[in-house]
Amino acid sequence: MTSSTNNDKDPIEYESPAEALADNGMMLLMGSITNESVKPVMEWILFEVHVRKKKRKELLLMICSDGGELAAAFALIDVMRSSRIPIKTVGLGEIASAGLLIFISGTPGRRVLTPNTSILSHQFNWFSSGKAHELFATVKEFELTQSRMIELYRECTGLDDETIGKVLLPPQDVWLSAQEAQQYRICDHVSRVTS
Repeated sequence: MTSSTNNDKDPIEYESPAEALADNGMMLLMGSITNESVKPVMEWILFEVHVRKKKRKELLLMICSDGGELAAAFALIDVMRSSRIPIKTVGLGEIASAGLLIFISGTPGRRVLTPNTSILSHQFNWFSSGKAHELFATVKEFELTQSRMIELYRECTGLDDETIGKVLLPPQDVWLSAQEAQQYRICDHVSRVTS
C-alpha cells in the first residue's frame, strides 16, 4: 500500500479493491467455501481484533456463496464468534449451505439479507465407500457434523430442534426468500442497504 505525495489530504492508493475494503472494515466472501476462500477472512478478523490498535465499532462481512466445505465454514465461524468486535453479516444474491451457516453466525441484530437474496438450507451431504471400520468413522463424523449444524441453528435462530429438523433441515433441500428467512429468524433485517 502506498500513499500519494501531492499533499496531506490525498486519498490512500490501494493495490486492489479488496485491500481497500479490508482497510475500511469490510470483506467480501464470494463463491464456494474452502480453506483457501475463508483464510483471508479469518486473517482479517484476527488482525482487526488482535493487531490493529484503533479498534473498529463493527466489521462488515458480505457473503454470496453456493456453499462448500463445512470444516472450513466452522473454522471461520469459531473465529467470528471469538471476535470482540461485532461482525455484521450481509447476504447478497445467494446464501447456501455452508455459506448460510457463516451468515447466521454474525452478531445477533446485525444479520441483513438484501431483498433478492435466495437462501438454501439442507442436511450435510456425505459420500463414502470403503471397509467397515472406515464407514463407522465416516458415520461418526456425519453425526458430529449434523449435531454441530443443529446446535448452530438453535443458537442463532432460537428455534427448537423439532422446528429446525422439520423446516430448515428436512431430507429435501429448502429454498427460502429473504422475507421467509426473516420469519425463521435466520436474519434480523431485510434491507437494500449493504453498509
